[in-house]
Amino acid sequence: MRLHELRPPEGARKAAKRKGRGMASGLGKTSGRGQKGQKSRSGSGVRRGFEGGQMPYFQRLPKRGFTNIFKKKWNVVNLGDLNTFDAGTKITPELLLEAGLVKNLRDPLKVLGNGELDRKLEIQAHRFSEQARTKIEAAGGKAEVI
Repeated sequence: MRLHELRPPEGARKAAKRKGRGMASGLGKTSGRGQKGQKSRSGSGVRRGFEGGQMPYFQRLPKRGFTNIFKKKWNVVNLGDLNTFDAGTKITPELLLEAGLVKNLRDPLKVLGNGELDRKLEIQAHRFSEQARTKIEAAGGKAEVI
């Protein structure tokens, strides 16, 4: 069997209901919406979580805390992940993006000290933890703040 020979099983694919196409179709005139009422009108419907006018569940629950809209997001890389690079490599955020260790370049890069570094690397980042900085320098590398 080849990819071009694949077919869905019998009865798996069903034609869509064609509403409002005359009385003979069985879904003409009111198109299966019934006669009157809120759900028969165009653009109708109630919002998600609406409970018929009763106080909605999400409003009955007590509220706690707040969301800081000025919070800074960081791209975080651990030292153990940097052992994949060759010794003497100059590691930049762009290089980490190509390697798939960082998702984007919009957020600043922070290097953390988890794991061991067993080679000399020159690392450029926006911030280093104290443990990361000491481990990089102990391995003979250089931690440069951009």
